[in-house]
Amino acid sequence: MISDRKLEHLLLCAHCDVQYKNKRTGFEDIELIHRALPEVNKENIDLSTELLGKELKSPIIISAMTGGHPSALSINKELAKAVDKMGIGMGLGSQRAAIENPELISTYDVARKEAPSSLLIGNIGAPQIEYAPQAVEMIDADALAVHLNPLQESIQPEGDIDATGFLDSIGEIVKTVDVPVIAKETGAGICYEDAVLLEKKGVDAIDVAGSGGTSWAAVETYRADDSYMGDLYWDWGIPTAISTAEITQSVNIPVISSGGIRSGLDAAKAIALGAESVGIALPVLKEAYIGYKEVMKVIERFQESLKAAMFLVGASNLDELKSSKMIIRGQTREWLNERGFDTQKYARRL
Repeated sequence: MISDRKLEHLLLCAHCDVQYKNKRTGFEDIELIHRALPEVNKENIDLSTELLGKELKSPIIISAMTGGHPSALSINKELAKAVDKMGIGMGLGSQRAAIENPELISTYDVARKEAPSSLLIGNIGAPQIEYAPQAVEMIDADALAVHLNPLQESIQPEGDIDATGFLDSIGEIVKTVDVPVIAKETGAGICYEDAVLLEKKGVDAIDVAGSGGTSWAAVETYRADDSYMGDLYWDWGIPTAISTAEITQSVNIPVISSGGIRSGLDAAKAIALGAESVGIALPVLKEAYIGYKEVMKVIERFQESLKAAMFLVGASNLDELKSSKMIIRGQTREWLNERGFDTQKYARRL
């Protein structure tokens, strides 16, 4: 049943409108301050970074999408080929299906075969403490993501709606594995209160996976007999830019910004807000059906637009980008100010 559900998710994301309708990421409210005198050679801009002990040629991670169905094997294979050649990172989909049915392991471990030295991130659910070591071993993971998806579970016909004890479970997973643990939402964002709790439990990084990109309430709406709940909560969540700003100002662990990031300009804004790296998913999923070269074209275009943004703000590397000035306007500023965060500090950085 899990395997069939994963195939449905893949097909729906690839062929149906599953984007947020009226709520956007919040990056549209952010303006980086243009420098007429950037004093930077664009050809020498350095995109390299380090995340969780692994060197990346650029701050891009292909976010967790799939695995657990035979059709996922070719997709993960093509994604991993691109990841290996581009020197970036990759997350796998939830590995529960393969742990319960070893015949499906190949749909996950193909990523390590094709990207032997790349940053690969495993994936399990918060209550699946006993699965954690197997998930890491299955793909020789460099890190393990623990996914949080209460919105999806609440809409999903067969969803698990008992989330009691999840925080303690995550703390146990941290103790169980010998690789860094990432707490990862799946499209509805993480507020700073939850981020602080997760940091106290020992997680090594947080992936905000905010709202504004793919809506998993939308995905589950297509699968449900009654669309009422999915339609009602289609746009639920914390916009990615807001979640990124809240968390980077509240914790001292790396933050991955994902959820509706569609360009290097979005990525530049996320990193200027304090993110260490960014995750992209849907833009490369559709290309993976064609092949890794098409995936690489998307990533190359993404990197060039990131370099352009860095050039225009006078940043020769990612650390300098984090110090660049920006204006936060509109609903994003209103939300952050109401939550007690000072948005003026971004405009007046020294």
